[in-house]
Amino acid sequence: MNEQNNKQIIGKAEAVGFPELGVEETHARIDTGAKTSAIWASSVSETEQGLEVVFFGPGSECFTGQAITFKTYSETVVASSNGAVERRYKVRLLLVIAGRRIRAWFTLADRASQVYPILVGRNVLRGKFLVDVAVGSEVLRHREKMRSSALKKKTRK
Repeated sequence: MNEQNNKQIIGKAEAVGFPELGVEETHARIDTGAKTSAIWASSVSETEQGLEVVFFGPGSECFTGQAITFKTYSETVVASSNGAVERRYKVRLLLVIAGRRIRAWFTLADRASQVYPILVGRNVLRGKFLVDVAVGSEVLRHREKMRSSALKKKTRK
């Protein structure tokens, strides 16, 4: 912990949890360039009961196939770094990162083709964390290489 500003140092990838989703641990890309955080949603639909979401997707160790209904949600427009603009739903979730519990907004996105199912943006980082890209566990580096390799093979087919 940096005493000067009480911000915890984290790396470019971190293990995170979502207690309300029953996810004890998955991995997230830390992205200081992203305004809002995002989570992989394989199915999203508005119903009379609210927004019905299935998190993660087949092939993910966090996928259950169970739909969770949110009564409180919103929509936003997200512009990617390559200029693509997309309309997405947002929900508030409890995130556990680096031992801290933070309730934050997450946009719902198809992250099936991404190395990390979660992207943690500035809405979570601001005022709490400093990011040092040299920091990170060997386990996360290994998983990133394995997932990247699997995605490359998949896109070649």
